[in-house]
Amino acid sequence: MRIGLFTDAYPPFINGVATSVYMLKQGLEQLGHKVYVVTVNDESFSYKEEDGVLKIPSIPIGIMDFRQSGIYPLKALKVIKKWKLDVIHTHTEFSIGTFARLISKQFNIPLVHTYHTMYEEYIHYITKGYFSSASKKLVEYLTLFLCDKTIDELIVPTEKAKDLFKKKYKVKRDVYVIPTGVDTTRFHKENIKRTDLINLRHDLNLKTNDFIILYVGRIAKEKSIDFLINNFNDVLKKVPKAHMVIVGDGPDMTDLMNLTHKQKLDDKITFTGRVLWKDIAKYYALANVFVTASKSETQGLTVIEALSASKIVIAKDDDAFRLVIEDKKDGFLFNNDNDYVSLIEWVYKNPKQAKEIEKNARIKADKYSPLNYAKEVVKVYNKVLNKDTNVFKKTIHNIKNVLEKSGDKK
Repeated sequence: MRIGLFTDAYPPFINGVATSVYMLKQGLEQLGHKVYVVTVNDESFSYKEEDGVLKIPSIPIGIMDFRQSGIYPLKALKVIKKWKLDVIHTHTEFSIGTFARLISKQFNIPLVHTYHTMYEEYIHYITKGYFSSASKKLVEYLTLFLCDKTIDELIVPTEKAKDLFKKKYKVKRDVYVIPTGVDTTRFHKENIKRTDLINLRHDLNLKTNDFIILYVGRIAKEKSIDFLINNFNDVLKKVPKAHMVIVGDGPDMTDLMNLTHKQKLDDKITFTGRVLWKDIAKYYALANVFVTASKSETQGLTVIEALSASKIVIAKDDDAFRLVIEDKKDGFLFNNDNDYVSLIEWVYKNPKQAKEIEKNARIKADKYSPLNYAKEVVKVYNKVLNKDTNVFKKTIHNIKNVLEKSGDKK
């Protein structure tokens, strides 16, 4: 099968969508498929094609790290036409996604779409708190148009996202829940050099006996990192050796650093800023526990990465995380401040029992391999291809019936 993945985010850019597309490409290639990627180039006026990845000129739009490409770049169209794609799979609703929809219609190529982002959680970046209700209605309208009316099949990574479409938006179409794959082996602790951890601890100015509490992800309002900071003084009362490491970058970095200073935690919380993709596994290996209070995730890939590193995850009790974590078996889910602090204390004071949960975490994470991810996605591809074949056969059958009936009349 010849498959085109269309996305606004792809490595070396780091976010959940970029990881998802990269993992899918790996898994599909393991299954023997030919995979092409169309994405944005961070150079405004330059096309680049290498190893089946076509990067289209784009410009920043001033919202988070998003970039906008041309809707119908003719130079890219000529390249894509030569690929002779069987299926187009979009991972963005805008920019590159719009281009993919036009190609799908022009060349009659089936289009599968994965909905990665709960856009209602991100409206504040545009509205700044104004017209929130009207904006959510607009988001709903656009989501239904782009994820229901203009595609052949729809994939989501969690039941939470499926509920958005089936229960809130009331769509009638099939919605397939396929969790994103993660290259779990890259986070396995045995694949991390001890010298790298020693050097990283030194670079972060951490003591050898510090109990490291790790957050990895976008530094933004919807991730609720302020919850982690506001509760850290209570954590220190229970775990005096605790030190939090916050890995990532984003629009709320300055505000959260100011909050840290206000709470007098400058020497207990370290902000690393953006970390290179190749180095991120070291940070997981360094940690004693991984935490997140986010309620905006569709899946939360960093949680799976932490589980892959055999780390205990303490996450907000949310639909996105219930899919991955079985509470008290391979991680923990919390509902309030007290639960959150108490769970960190438990991990700190019960290292023997914690080892069993760490072992279960690794087992759980290995279910999310790129190969397993790709196998489930291919089932959707086959369905949409068979659907097109069935429609064609049905059309031929109807034509034959019409011809036979007209013959009878003669």
